[in-house]
Amino acid sequence: MAGNEVQRLAERVDTLIAEVEQSAVPAVAERVEELVRTLVQMYGIGLERAVEVLSAGQEQAREQILRRLAGDDLLAALLVLHDLHPDTVESRVQAALDGVRPYLGSHAGGVELLGVDEAAVVHLRLQGSCDGCPSSSQTVRNAIEEAIWAAAPDVTGIDVQGMVAEPPLLQIQPFRPAQAEGGWEHIDVDLPPRQTTRLLVAGDPVFLANLDGTLVAYRDRCPGCRGELSSGNLDGDLLTCAGCAGRYDVRLAGRAEQDGAAHLEPLPLLPEGAGWKVAVPAGAGVAP
Repeated sequence: MAGNEVQRLAERVDTLIAEVEQSAVPAVAERVEELVRTLVQMYGIGLERAVEVLSAGQEQAREQILRRLAGDDLLAALLVLHDLHPDTVESRVQAALDGVRPYLGSHAGGVELLGVDEAAVVHLRLQGSCDGCPSSSQTVRNAIEEAIWAAAPDVTGIDVQGMVAEPPLLQIQPFRPAQAEGGWEHIDVDLPPRQTTRLLVAGDPVFLANLDGTLVAYRDRCPGCRGELSSGNLDGDLLTCAGCAGRYDVRLAGRAEQDGAAHLEPLPLLPEGAGWKVAVPAGAGVAP
C-alpha cells in the first residue's frame, strides 16, 4: 500500500473521530477513541512480536531487522508510533534537517537544532532568512516543520525562534505532517542539470532549475518587470530576466545581483516518492 494511501486512510480516521465527537454524547465519543487506541496498541504488539520471531532472540539480528524496516518511510512511521524505531528522536530530527536543507535555498542554511526537551518539543534556531520576504520565511519554516513531523511524528511541538507549532491534538498515527499555508502539490519532473522549466502548479506558474543536482523552485514572476522568469537565461547560478535584464542568484534564494533590488520568491521543494512536492503559497492562481 502506497504511503499516500495510508495517509489518506489516516486522515479519514481523524475525520470520522471528529464527526463522532460532534454528533455523539461524550461517553460514546470517549469509547470510540478508546477503541481506536486499543486497536493501534494491539497492532503495535503484533509488530514487535513479529520482529522478535524473525530475530529469534538475537539482539544483533533484531537491530538489523529494525534498521531495514526503518529504511522504508511507511514502516519507519509505524516503528515510531509503537516506540520501536532504532534511532532517537533527536537523531531523526537532525537527519530531517540535513535532508531538507538542499531544497530550501541558502536562506534556510542556518537551521540549527538546539535540542529536544523532556516534553518532546523540538527547539530550532532559523538564521539567514530573506530580509523583507516574510511569505518566503513562513513557507521555509513550514517546509522544515513538515520534514520534522514526517521523520519524528512523536514530537509534541516545534519551537522556531519562539514560535511553537503544535501537531493535531489526537495523534493516532504519524502520517499527517503540518501543511504549509496554501498547501503542498505533487509534481513529476525530470529536469537535466543546468536546465530550467516552467510548470503550472495549482494554477500558479512555477519556475524550476536544476543546479547540478539540486532542484530549486520559484514563482515564475520577475519582481522587477513582472515578466516570466522561465523566458530568461541561466548562466551558472545567475538568471537574467529577458524582460528587464535583472539578474538573480537562484542558488542563493533568488537574491538580486544589485543591492537593494527586489528578490525572487522561492518555493520550498521536497522529495516525495519518485517525484517532488512544492509548497504553493496562499493565493496561488490569483493574478497579481
